[in-house]
This record gives sequence, structure tokens and C-alpha cells, in this order.
Amino acid sequence: MMNVIIAANFLKAPKKLSFDQPKVVAAALGGLALLLTLGFGIGYLSRGADGAARAELARLRAQVDQQQQALDQAREEAQLEINALAARVGELQAQANRLNALGDRLTRVGKLKDGEFNFAEPPGQGGGEDGEDLPAGDLLASLDALQAQFDHSGRQLSVLEALLFNQKLEEARTPAGMPAAGYISSHYGTRSDPFGRGRAHHRGIDIDANLGDPVVAAAEGVVSFSGWRSGYGNVVEIDHGNGYKTLYAHNQANLVKVGDVVRAGQQIAKVGSTGRSTGSHLHFEVILNGRHVNPRQYLDKVRG
Repeated sequence: MMNVIIAANFLKAPKKLSFDQPKVVAAALGGLALLLTLGFGIGYLSRGADGAARAELARLRAQVDQQQQALDQAREEAQLEINALAARVGELQAQANRLNALGDRLTRVGKLKDGEFNFAEPPGQGGGEDGEDLPAGDLLASLDALQAQFDHSGRQLSVLEALLFNQKLEEARTPAGMPAAGYISSHYGTRSDPFGRGRAHHRGIDIDANLGDPVVAAAEGVVSFSGWRSGYGNVVEIDHGNGYKTLYAHNQANLVKVGDVVRAGQQIAKVGSTGRSTGSHLHFEVILNGRHVNPRQYLDKVRG
């Protein structure tokens, strides 16, 4: 008789089997060997399948990591491009602001009408066409074209500014307006001599004014003479540097000296009656390129 004891985790206690036939014992042992062989085979296959799954999982993780790195790099490159575009747009905006300021200044200098050029508002635009997405390459080309347009406009405005500035300087150096308050008591040209000596050529005009009234420069320039001159009494002469000179005579007192730079409308003397004079007045002359001209044509001009 043969006894076989079976111990397993799923059994509460070892089981004892008794065999009294040798053939039965052999059959039982064969079945048990088959069960053990199947158990080992299943375990081996299970371990092989688990290893393949882990290898596949590792491959997928590596692929995801690679894709994530590519995505991070693409984001970084895109951000660099966005930053470059933002800097370019900032440069163009600064240039636009400069052109707007220059245009606004030229509007004032050129005395353009209000609303003729409004640099504070964008110009009106419109159209019935449909829009479409703009490729990045076309955007960069548009920015380059806009930069070139700004550069060209800036050069044009700078030239215009220089021309207007020179024009303004020229206007400031051209006689305009009355050099003293009063009325014209004697005109330019041939007249009767106020001292009864027949006719005489009057090289300027006389402006009747009160003693001590201000005498102002008819234009800006440099004082070329300040002192006493025979027949004229106290005289101030101003060279305006553009072919024009003006002379102010019979002054009670001169308030400027030779070499002084004077501005248009600046007081340079006081009305008097010095020299060959019958009473308080200002004798005013305009000399252009060395020749006396009629000052009357300059008195009605209004300086800007």
C-alpha cells in the first residue's frame, strides 16, 4: 500500500491519499507530473507575455518623450519668432510716433487748416473684399515694405521740415508790420522839403508817434549801426542777412548796440525828434540789395 500526501496553499490542510494498486499509483503520479508541467508552462508563458508588454510600454514612453521634446522645441522657436515680430512691431510703432510728431509739427509750421492732416487718428479705409489668413512669410514681407515706406516718408518729411524751417527763417528776416504805433505823416519818394528848401527825395516814410514810444525791429537780424548820423540824429540800422537792411532814425534813445542780435518785434529804440526833424516821429527806411525801396509794401504784412 502506498500513501501520497498533497500540500497546497488552496487546501486548508495536507491531504493524504492511499493507493493499494501499483497501476493506480502510476496513473496518479503521471497525472500529477502532467499538472506540474502545465503549471510551469503557463507560468513561463505568463512571464514572457509580461516582458513583451513592458518592452512595448517602454517603447511608447520613449516615443512620447521624443514627441514632447519636439513639441517643446517648436514652442520655443515659435516664441522666439513672436518675440522678434513684437520687437519689429515696436520699432515700427516708435517710428510711426516720430513721423506723427514730425507731421504734427509741420502742420503747425506750415499753417495747414485744422483737420487737413490729423496725425492723431488713422486715415479712413474700407472695401468689400473678404479677408484671408496671412502666411508668416507674407507678414515678414509686409513688415519690410512698411519699414521701407516709413523710411521714405521720414526722409520726405525731414526735407519738408528743413524747407519750412528755412522758409520760416526767411520770413522772420523779411520786414513786416509797423515799427512804431502811429500814422504815416510823409510817404516815400519825391516830396516838398519840410524846411522849405523846395523838393527832396524822401528815402523812407515818417510815422507820427509820441515822444518816447517804443520803436521795434521790423524783422530779426544783427545791429550793424547804432549811433549819431548827420541829419538823422540817433539811428539804428539792422542787417537782416538776406539782402535786407532797415533803418530807424530821429530816435530819442537807442536801446541796442552794434553786434546785438534782435528779434522781430523787439524794442530797439524810443521815438524822438533828434537830427533834422520838425517833431517827434520815426523815420523808417528799407534797403534791399543796397537800394532803397518803398517801405509801404511791408507795413501791411502780418508776421506768422
